[in-house]
Amino acid sequence: MKNKKRWRRYEILLPLLFNDKRPVPRKLLIETIRELRDRFAAVSSETQVINGRWLRGRRAFRDDLIRVYVDAEETPATRKFFADFKQKTKKRFQQTEMWLTSHPIDVH
Repeated sequence: MKNKKRWRRYEILLPLLFNDKRPVPRKLLIETIRELRDRFAAVSSETQVINGRWLRGRRAFRDDLIRVYVDAEETPATRKFFADFKQKTKKRFQQTEMWLTSHPIDVH
């Protein structure tokens, strides 16, 4: 039986506003999406705005975000790439935190 590859979907929520409420330049979003496309040969993004609401202590925050995702072979190198990518993206978008998740997927 042929060894089947294992796949994961990596999703990152990219902010449309910096923490100080200035709009994120479209160029930063495009660069980030292009970087993923160049690394994995494919990337998808949703154009609807995701409204995030969260609390830190008693202070309420609001985020406007877009979801970007990549389906990639599950390897240690891919996992390391996304760990590093999250840190780089936090700096790029001047965020105190970024939400990057992954989960296994079946590709048929």
